[in-house]
Amino acid sequence: MTNNNYNKLTSINFEAFKNIVGEDFISSGKEQLEKYGQDETEDFIFLPEAVVKPQTVEQVSAIAKLCNENRIPLTTRGAGTGLSGAALPIMGGVLLSMEKFNKILKIDEANLQATVEPCVINYIFQEEVKKLGLFYPPDPASWGSCSLGGNVAHSSGGPKAVKYGTTRDYVLNLEIVLPNGEVIWTGANTLKYSTGYNLTHLMVGSEGTLGIITKIVFKLIPLPKHDLLMLVPFKSAEQACKAVGEVFRAGITPSAMEFMERDAIDWSIKYSGDVNFSIKPEWQALLLVEVDGNDVDVLMKDCERIGEVMQNNECDEILFADSAEQKNALWKIRRKVGEAVKSNSVYKEEDTVVPRAELPRLLKGVKEIGKKYGFKSVCYGHAGDGNLHVNIIKGDLSDSVWENDLPKGITEIFELCKALGGTISGEHGIGLVQKPYLPIVFSSYHLEVMRGIKKVFDPNSILNPGKIFD
Repeated sequence: MTNNNYNKLTSINFEAFKNIVGEDFISSGKEQLEKYGQDETEDFIFLPEAVVKPQTVEQVSAIAKLCNENRIPLTTRGAGTGLSGAALPIMGGVLLSMEKFNKILKIDEANLQATVEPCVINYIFQEEVKKLGLFYPPDPASWGSCSLGGNVAHSSGGPKAVKYGTTRDYVLNLEIVLPNGEVIWTGANTLKYSTGYNLTHLMVGSEGTLGIITKIVFKLIPLPKHDLLMLVPFKSAEQACKAVGEVFRAGITPSAMEFMERDAIDWSIKYSGDVNFSIKPEWQALLLVEVDGNDVDVLMKDCERIGEVMQNNECDEILFADSAEQKNALWKIRRKVGEAVKSNSVYKEEDTVVPRAELPRLLKGVKEIGKKYGFKSVCYGHAGDGNLHVNIIKGDLSDSVWENDLPKGITEIFELCKALGGTISGEHGIGLVQKPYLPIVFSSYHLEVMRGIKKVFDPNSILNPGKIFD
């Protein structure tokens, strides 16, 4: 993609960036450009003109200012695990890798807060706060490799969002660099904030289009002492989805409630390799249900009540993970599904979300739309909050059908989401690949309001251009 409104890097620009970050932290070599020109979004690759790796906020500020003055596209990248193409430098220009911003700056035990740089890996952060008896709940499936800054940019969720909320619920304050080089804090390190517009919440989920995150202040909570994990098999995937809402109506809020249909389970077990777990032929779906808290007796009663609800919905025999090893094995199956699907075929992953009681209708509709357009889908996701990941498999579909007919099927899936009271992305963002479908859920006026916000922050539209909307 090209845009005549932007300028190419000149040798003078390149030397200026080199003077800002140092010769070792800028590259225009083919290998580096290819590495940073892709993420985990399908098989897309867009080459930047240079990869720049700042180490300080002052350097980020100088880079942004230089790009803004010269109308050079500037795309910020964290760990590169995104699934919507938000970190792809589709207009070329500068790829700003934040990988050197990887420090946990402070864990404030007294106030249950932590200040981190954006390229700290989610899992590493979680392990560090756990050592102090603290808990940071948002845990995307890619938690072992995704960055906290990327999580903020997409308001990522994960299995524990059903009880504890998404990344948005834990961000107290952000240090950001604006396109003109100005450095600001978006709010305050307080639990309450009613001081003008809430720029912190505006930045969360903005996918690098409004500012560059350089520091994050997170809220923490005490670490639950115990958790119990149940595996609930069903002979019908729709029946499994139906059981989800009834658990909540029974007055129980699990800490996780994950759905996997049969192909997702089989592919993940095969991909993982070292998971020793047998699936009965009649099982068509599994619910992975976790409860956590500080009183084991209370948790056992919750599990008993959940079991009753599941049995009323025609589940098969419920299995309990009775060791840490078994829990880890079951969670590994769930967390590896996305990688397993990607290893099997060219695919497109749609991040649908509806009110949880509508999940059975969504799943049924997805399968019917698949039959209509001739594609197979592998579905799994965070059933407890109505977030279904629909992986559409290319398989034997011709390139013509894949490119021309499939978007019609995806459009119908998203129209179904809207009709059910949902939307087209729960945690993966819009980025590049979901952008054409935004008019399904937003009016033209709504989109113009968002474009107006973009223009206030980034009048020259240099930050992550071409993402969310044109």
